[in-house]
Amino acid sequence: MNTNQIIALAVYTLVIVLLTILIYKLIIRPKNKLIEGAERKSPEELDLNNRIFLHMTDGIIAFDMQGKMILINPAAKKLLSISPEDATFTDVFGKFGLDEINMEKIIYLENWTSTEQRIELEDKYVNAFFAPFKNEKERPSGVVTVLQDITEHVKLDNMRKEFIADVSHELKTPITSIMGYADTLLEGNYDKEVRDKFLNVIASEARRMAKLVTDLLTLSRYDSNKNQFNKEQFDLGELVKKCQDKLAIEIKKKNHDVRCFVTADVPPVFADKGDIERIILNILSNSIKYTKDNGTISIYVGFVYNDAYIKILDNGIGIPEEDLGRIFERFYRVDKARTREMGGTGLGLSIAKDLLDKNGGSIDIKSIVGEGTEVVIKIPTK
Repeated sequence: MNTNQIIALAVYTLVIVLLTILIYKLIIRPKNKLIEGAERKSPEELDLNNRIFLHMTDGIIAFDMQGKMILINPAAKKLLSISPEDATFTDVFGKFGLDEINMEKIIYLENWTSTEQRIELEDKYVNAFFAPFKNEKERPSGVVTVLQDITEHVKLDNMRKEFIADVSHELKTPITSIMGYADTLLEGNYDKEVRDKFLNVIASEARRMAKLVTDLLTLSRYDSNKNQFNKEQFDLGELVKKCQDKLAIEIKKKNHDVRCFVTADVPPVFADKGDIERIILNILSNSIKYTKDNGTISIYVGFVYNDAYIKILDNGIGIPEEDLGRIFERFYRVDKARTREMGGTGLGLSIAKDLLDKNGGSIDIKSIVGEGTEVVIKIPTK
């Protein structure tokens, strides 16, 4: 555990302790005092305590020494779907498999240190913090539980793990191929034709690794907000035609019929020109790759409301409907083997969406397998 993690853990623990003390002072003790002598509290103070308690986003549950629930706020009821029948400590937490957590252990053995447990529900994750509280005579009075919804944190952590696994796999494949062909060349004498074949494979895999690393660095810059944005006004139609010219060799190799139509009076867009150029090149190159030879690709540049748009239509292989919802995920591929063979990294659409988000734009993709794909990119004008 590094220094930052130790500091974060210490701060986290301190927050929980302070929250427990606050809950006791503002909620538990006032509740006990209500029973003993409600006249000591002014109506304003009682109303303030109740409002704080009722509107806390974290769930709060308190149990007396017999394990009976004496206090619960709406957030706790919602987080754990607590019913009126759940009246005791065991009723509430026993159904989540937390049998090892018992009040006696929390009160007498934890020595005022909090116990933390994760509760996994069907569609969410909840952290439960258990801590004892005492009465004014410093005698144990029960246990207070603080509940926090950590669903988004868990999802992000799972995405991080999947991302690392995907990166490792994507790098391992070309590295293994490069090492294999290089070792084969070193071990024997081969004629020029075989050497050239092996070297072409090595060069191709090296380029794929370089593209992957470039894409990863791009994502890292945008994720950390380190990328500098240079927004400016520019003609979107001219930029699209420039991108088409850059891909002329790829278009010619597959003998595609690519045509660009620009609607009159499209106002200049206001965005980072380099970002938009990268997006157009990415989407257009995908259409070229995944459209069979002698295919047709049509590009339309127009204006609607306050947005300029680019619509790219092809008659390519298309995308299955069940995959459309995931195509912007990092490393997601519809056909992994084919995409990898064509040099794709599985990051292109993710980068395009991130860039458009940063520039206030949007992207929408519709597709039918065997018929083609339609991509609509919208970019704000000034």
